[in-house]
Amino acid sequence: MRGILATGTLVLVILGIGDHLWWLAAVALLYLYATHGRGAPGPATPPPAGSGTPPDSYRAYRERRDRQARWERRYRRERPLETRRRQREQAR
Repeated sequence: MRGILATGTLVLVILGIGDHLWWLAAVALLYLYATHGRGAPGPATPPPAGSGTPPDSYRAYRERRDRQARWERRYRRERPLETRRRQREQAR
């Protein structure tokens, strides 16, 4: 993808010597790649075997899960009456 992008940009810049609209097309191509191309989903590459480090998406999920659990524990600790009321409502 990067090779095609580089080649296309180079061709548009060379064409832009005579006509400035090609320069604008090159800039538009680079802008579209910067905004949509880099984050586009591609083939997933698994981490090397034995690396022991989870992927970033799992790490972020774990942090969100732990943060939510802390908030829930804090809520139960600070509002015991509401917690009991919720438990009774869920049991019905």
